[in-house]
Amino acid sequence: MKVLKFGGSSVATPERISAIVDILRSYHKRGEKFTVVFSAFGGVTDGLIEMGRLASKGDNAYEQLLEDFQHRHRSAAKALLGNGAYSAIEDQLEENHIDLRRLLHGIFLVQEASPRTMDYVLSFGERSSAFIISQALKKEGIPASFLDARSIIKTDKAFGSANVDFELSYQRIREHYIQSTDIQIVTGFIASAKGGLTTTLGRGGSDFTASILAAALGAEVIEIWTDVDGVLTSDPRKVNKAFTIPEMTYAEAMEMSHFGAKVIYPPTIQPALSKNIPLRIRNTFNPDFEGTLVTAESNPGDYAVKGISSISEISLLTLQGSGMFGVPGIAARLFSALAAQDINIILITQGSSEHSISFAVQPSVARKAKRAAEKEFAREIAEDLVDPVKQEDNLCVVAIIGENMRYAPGIAARLFQALGKNGVNAIAIAQGSSELNVSVVISGEDEGKALNAIHDAFFLSDTSTIHVFMIGVGLIGSTLIDQIKQQHAYLAESRHFNIQICGLANSRKMLFDPDGIPLEGWKERLMSEGEKSTPDGFADEMIEMNLSNSVFVDNTANDIVASLYEKVLDASISVSTPNKIATSSSYLRYQNLKSIAQKRGVKYFYETNVGAGLPIITTLNDLITSGDQIQIIEGVLSGSLSYIFNSFDGSRPFSEVVLEAKDKGYTEPDPRIDLNGIDVRRKLVILAREIGLPIESQDVEIQGILPEECVRASNVADFFAALEKNNDVFAEMISTATAKNEKLRMVASLEDGRPVISLQSVGVDNAFYGLSGSDNMVIFTTARYNERPLVVRGPGAGAEVTAAGVFAEIISIGNYLT
Repeated sequence: MKVLKFGGSSVATPERISAIVDILRSYHKRGEKFTVVFSAFGGVTDGLIEMGRLASKGDNAYEQLLEDFQHRHRSAAKALLGNGAYSAIEDQLEENHIDLRRLLHGIFLVQEASPRTMDYVLSFGERSSAFIISQALKKEGIPASFLDARSIIKTDKAFGSANVDFELSYQRIREHYIQSTDIQIVTGFIASAKGGLTTTLGRGGSDFTASILAAALGAEVIEIWTDVDGVLTSDPRKVNKAFTIPEMTYAEAMEMSHFGAKVIYPPTIQPALSKNIPLRIRNTFNPDFEGTLVTAESNPGDYAVKGISSISEISLLTLQGSGMFGVPGIAARLFSALAAQDINIILITQGSSEHSISFAVQPSVARKAKRAAEKEFAREIAEDLVDPVKQEDNLCVVAIIGENMRYAPGIAARLFQALGKNGVNAIAIAQGSSELNVSVVISGEDEGKALNAIHDAFFLSDTSTIHVFMIGVGLIGSTLIDQIKQQHAYLAESRHFNIQICGLANSRKMLFDPDGIPLEGWKERLMSEGEKSTPDGFADEMIEMNLSNSVFVDNTANDIVASLYEKVLDASISVSTPNKIATSSSYLRYQNLKSIAQKRGVKYFYETNVGAGLPIITTLNDLITSGDQIQIIEGVLSGSLSYIFNSFDGSRPFSEVVLEAKDKGYTEPDPRIDLNGIDVRRKLVILAREIGLPIESQDVEIQGILPEECVRASNVADFFAALEKNNDVFAEMISTATAKNEKLRMVASLEDGRPVISLQSVGVDNAFYGLSGSDNMVIFTTARYNERPLVVRGPGAGAEVTAAGVFAEIISIGNYLT
């Protein structure tokens, strides 16, 4: 015997009921023995409650709701049965409607709806739905009979949530089913007292009905048919990667229910649990899916953590003070005082020092709980032995649940690592000795981020998801997006790494999507759907979205965007940027950025500040970390200048070569930043700081190469005009170098703490002589690499290599965060 139960959402429309008929027909064809419990049509119970409320207030608006009730059930019956079969049951259906009308009219006249009367009013929902569905099954050739549960389930007269007489009910159920050969279509939720008065079974009443039937009949399984694919690992409205749990235990299911998961209502399933009857949660709208099987025993091979749940709004109260230490009865007094005020405790935590007790309650009763606790400990508070009760609001509880956690070391470490790396602070922690549940109280605004981070950590640990927010979608930014798009499938399949771009901005528009902006057609969507863009607005929206594993990418050379880094890092969002402005600004700010990143447990990466995609900063840091001593740093640090001087051989004017470099994206928008050594200075400052020197920009000696007229030009166009006038100056430079078989190189050097940038003419015996294209080269002379210095060489400019460097940093940050 199987007991099936279909909830209100499953029977909300005739179309849905027809789908249920198809499901039950397949059971019947397979020769399975089963009985079915039905709830009222979706929304009907609430409608009946409202009818009773209006009638009891003398408001005849209940009559329209009654008309709607009658019309809905008539229409459903006609749609399911057709006119011929409907006419056969019309009188019986109308008799029910007349009874309900008379009952409500009586309530209207006396203007009172007692719990006893309301139980009778509510019974019309289940009685109507089960009767209509039983007739629909008969019409389809399935031998079904309507069974009013009031005839078999007996209770006391605690109307609204009656207590079941199990012994008598089990006896009546068995007697009825022995005598009945048809498939029984049973009303959920309702029962009757021993004198015949209608009662209801309270919250989860239809599940209770199914559980009582299963226990009485020794059923092999209870199938709860609902509108979801079983029990999910987390709330899909908050965690879009949540998936169905194939198997779980009753204890796990009940624990998840406590934390708001709509799985089962624990008290209602107790009869089945006491008989070890399995429970299967299935989806009416996906009947081929097996759903979730709930049993008494856990499977040792299952996930250690089965589910992640949360309670969205709680207040945390803390009683603390030196007068609590070693004093027996403190907890008893506290919780007795709260119980006397009918205050339900959601969570309790106490340190081993006995100095404090924290407990979570619903916000609606927080003040009441605070008053009750302070009244109980008024003497201790007056004597400064105990502090006034501390109340913290706008919090939530997140919990990981699983019976196998007790066998898996490192669960708590993984939980708190997931929270910590996403900047989520644990305010209070609770764990029972059974290790079935670890609960953490956190800020309410971090609930979604925490749930997603924890879910990734436990269920998608093989797949790392990073949420990228990108300002600057010009040459470097668009190239980076193309690279992410090209590698997306490979990263997902081979590296289990998923990058979602959740925010994009240029100087005019910004666009956000927490589920990820599709990489096809992003430009068009940005311009058509994006809102007005401001750097502050972008940062505020990114922080407000509060997504787990977030990375901010700045592909601009904008000082306003760079000024946001502190704010972003302080929000526990990592930063990757080729923008050199922040890192090369004041030394104090450089230290502050690194300090915030370290404090918040996030990354501030700027490898592409020096050498684009070359591992210059990484190599330097590895040398220092491994204990080497840096003696001299020399380098051609500008891919732009390298390209310019490699291309400038005297056959073309210098101004033409510079313009070509600008058009190819090698130089800054204003090439003077490169030619004046400003860009190289920023890079040299960064390298000096990486080895621990508190260098400021003004400490760098730059031996300029531009004529004054070029330096003082008011804009880029005027600069090129001035440069063209001074082509002869540079022609003479290259002519002199060529005559000596030498080449021009802009070289940055750092030796004995002295940073210098100069244009040098180097011969064939110099390492920089052989550079070509936009190559950079950095030479590290160290204690270990002394006779033969360590050389890093490669393209130091260009959108492809710079974007690739940022891409690598995003992956590195992702690996760290997840």
